[in-house]
Amino acid sequence: MMKKNKILKVLSVALLSITMGMSLASCGNKAEKEVVTDSGVNAVESVDESAESTEVVNEPVDEYYPITYTTYNHSKEPVEVTIEKAPTKVVAVYQNSIETLLALGLEEKIVAAAGLDHKVKPEFEEAFSSVNYLDDWQPNKETVVMLEPDFILSWYSYFGEKRLGDVDYFHNNNIGTYMALNSGAVSPRTLQNECDDILNIGKIFNVNEKAEVLVDEIKSRVSEVLESQAGKEQKSTLIIEFYTDKISGYGASSLGGDMVVKLGAELLNPEGNDLGIEDIIALDPDSIFVVYYNGGKRTDEEAENGALRDVMDNEALANISAVKNGKVYAIPLGEMYASGVRTIDGIERFAKGIYE
Repeated sequence: MMKKNKILKVLSVALLSITMGMSLASCGNKAEKEVVTDSGVNAVESVDESAESTEVVNEPVDEYYPITYTTYNHSKEPVEVTIEKAPTKVVAVYQNSIETLLALGLEEKIVAAAGLDHKVKPEFEEAFSSVNYLDDWQPNKETVVMLEPDFILSWYSYFGEKRLGDVDYFHNNNIGTYMALNSGAVSPRTLQNECDDILNIGKIFNVNEKAEVLVDEIKSRVSEVLESQAGKEQKSTLIIEFYTDKISGYGASSLGGDMVVKLGAELLNPEGNDLGIEDIIALDPDSIFVVYYNGGKRTDEEAENGALRDVMDNEALANISAVKNGKVYAIPLGEMYASGVRTIDGIERFAKGIYE
């Protein structure tokens, strides 16, 4: 009996030692903390610290990119471009390129800008003040490449051989490009193209909602004008530009012409032919819009007054309806040619001049 008790005692001690050893071995992996149960009673909860210390925190994944968009080359062929992330070093050339980026709150992404016909719109002045505006109105390829951009936003003419060259060079060097549709990439030039440009830039930079707000403003204003003129007599208008040796007409395939048509007015000279003074007299428009291109060489006031004088100071035109009724208006090219966010200004100018 004593021998049996002795054996049991030895086994008990051995089991106790094993249990304590296992507890000690686990001390480095677990800790205890006091918690309050639903019943309000304190309890001890075991926490596995080793699991916490090895937990992997995943970085947020940008599920928006990569994206693919369509632009054009100098042969006016569509080109598919895929970018892996939002551009961060953008070169923007010409008024609409710069102002569209500013309107979308992307000024910090502009590494350089050039080619303003006019001062930026007042609401963009503060944002533009920090932008690197180049002395060269049309910077050359060497200048642009040295800026190490990852994106270039400009016009059809700028991607020609005499300037930056075709877009292939940039795409082959992982530099995205976008060519304004109404700058010559496609025909006809339409109001919808301007809306598409804004939406496409919104897509490229992942600011789609801001782009949609701008486009909605343009479309809503057109709808308002059409509604206000419903049932009224249709007004006629003529869009012309004076050159040294000719008077050029803007037809239905121009952006300005498409704006007028979309606003419900009758566009005279829809073919966009060159006109003589006799042609203008024969057409006898209710209103005339004289296009001027500033190019940064004059003040806007000087350019506007010069355009108006081309009609108002011509005695041969004194008796046409537009002149007699004081409905001759100057319109900057930038509001009706690759106009970007100035599209709404062009719509407003045409609407007021035709209908008010």
